[in-house]
Amino acid sequence: MPTQRLGLIMHGVTGRMGTNQHLIRSIVAIRNQGGVKLSNDVQVVPDPILIGRNAEKIEALARAHNIARWGTNLDAALANKDDTVFFDSGTTQMRPALLAKAIRAGKHVYCEKPIATNLNEALEVCRIAQRSGLKHGVVHDKLFLPGLLKLDLLRRAGFFGRLLSVRVEFGYWVFEGDLQPIQRPSWNYRAEDGGGVILDMLCHWRYVLDNLFGEVKSVSCLGAIHIPQRWDEAGKPYKATAEDAAYSTFELKGHNGEPVVAQVNSSWTTRVRRDDLVTFHVDGTHGSAVAGLHECRAQARVNTPRPVWNPDEKQTMRFFDQWQEVPDTRTYDNGFKVQWEQFIRHVAENEPYRYTLPEGAKGVQLVEAALQSWKERRWIDLAPIVL
Repeated sequence: MPTQRLGLIMHGVTGRMGTNQHLIRSIVAIRNQGGVKLSNDVQVVPDPILIGRNAEKIEALARAHNIARWGTNLDAALANKDDTVFFDSGTTQMRPALLAKAIRAGKHVYCEKPIATNLNEALEVCRIAQRSGLKHGVVHDKLFLPGLLKLDLLRRAGFFGRLLSVRVEFGYWVFEGDLQPIQRPSWNYRAEDGGGVILDMLCHWRYVLDNLFGEVKSVSCLGAIHIPQRWDEAGKPYKATAEDAAYSTFELKGHNGEPVVAQVNSSWTTRVRRDDLVTFHVDGTHGSAVAGLHECRAQARVNTPRPVWNPDEKQTMRFFDQWQEVPDTRTYDNGFKVQWEQFIRHVAENEPYRYTLPEGAKGVQLVEAALQSWKERRWIDLAPIVL
């Protein structure tokens, strides 16, 4: 089968997400399977160069995964006309400038989210990308989770009837660092370094809500710094300046124009007693469903039980047993890899692609609105994104 090389500059992949999801489980996996098949049966094979500040880390990562090219000079990488795609999963604060630089160098761009820490910078890089005529995309990985794909299948099949509400519970306990080692980077809890659960998670909730349940029209959000002191990687105490929890309510315009209410709790200060680290509970007139990362369970109108409120007697119903599992009817590949394959086809043969930089800007818009809502203690309406 004929092959076609795709030169790819991968920046900022020494972090957990960049290494595991984007390099190992996406690009390396795509190379190992022989590439991405196009409509003409040509296999597009990514040829990455890893770029970062720490030469030792970059070289070790490249050698560990049989990547021939690596370096620390981003300008030199961008000057190579044989590499046509730039990917970034470094710090959010640096991302808008890096994307703009890559676009001006004539590269298609693909990146992690958020695409910026504020909406003005996000919109500016969108404008630069659109004027360039180059391809651009943003990671929307949650949409490719098996649990959410099953929810979307139920929605498209009309299972829910008229959608009423969505409840999302996300989070787990992140250790403070004094008694037990931290399992998230300390910068996550410093606002000056781009930390905070609102910036980290509401970009995800925007594209999930928009695509599955309805366009986000307004938000009311309360943030909290529940743990005011944490300990960093060196075991030194520091003051937490970024929120570790956010309690949000969203008004949605459902796919049929009906209003939908979404309640989303995002927390690094909660202990898990649910099916997964994140659960999506969807209620409709004809049925309800609850999904985690992989599994989904549903309860239809016709087999909804009739509980009776009686605080004087112990509850005998086993509510968790009254739901029917939505089966795996297909093989689910890694979501990051699936989206990489979509973007590669978009670059190689102009296959339509939905998750562009303006879609990423919507996530940043929601972050700003949520922060404003928290500060001013009121509902904030979202205006259409205008470039």
